[in-house]
Amino acid sequence: MNRIVVIGSGGSGKSTLARRLGQVLELKVYHLDTLFWRPGWIGTSKEEQQEVQQRIVEQEKWIIDGNYGGTLDIRFNKADTIIFLNISRYICILRVLKRRLQYAKTSRPDMAEGCDEKLSIDFLKWVWKYPKDKRPMILDKLNKLSGEKKVIILSTPKDVKNFIDQMEMEKQNGNQNLSTIR
Repeated sequence: MNRIVVIGSGGSGKSTLARRLGQVLELKVYHLDTLFWRPGWIGTSKEEQQEVQQRIVEQEKWIIDGNYGGTLDIRFNKADTIIFLNISRYICILRVLKRRLQYAKTSRPDMAEGCDEKLSIDFLKWVWKYPKDKRPMILDKLNKLSGEKKVIILSTPKDVKNFIDQMEMEKQNGNQNLSTIR
């Protein structure tokens, strides 16, 4: 596990998992939200997003968290491991609301500086509709890639915790490749 993609709905815990994985595996973590937003919530162009991701994925080791469906294949093609957080929409909505309160008037750690936490009806709708609108396409892609990539689907917060615990145990036991993790 040297090139890891973490995807999932808003509020699924992508950034938190990526940070924890980065600590355990000692890999650099790239949060796409940090890279693709400028102060005041000004987005970068699709071309810049592609260029930035191409540079990152050429590195030998990395973890990238974020969705950005238009550039998903860049990450998927170079990844050796793809982790999909298939977390319930109810949990995701609650986490988004909690995050809004926790980071009110500030930028959260995985967001670009100058992008204070905000909440919109459109974003809540996107999170709510994610299981119907986005998940089928992602599962289809993951199914097609499962023969050549390690695909890990975590569906509950407990699954995520168990996954991290297992990785930490593997590392403590000296298995630097963490090859038994599924």
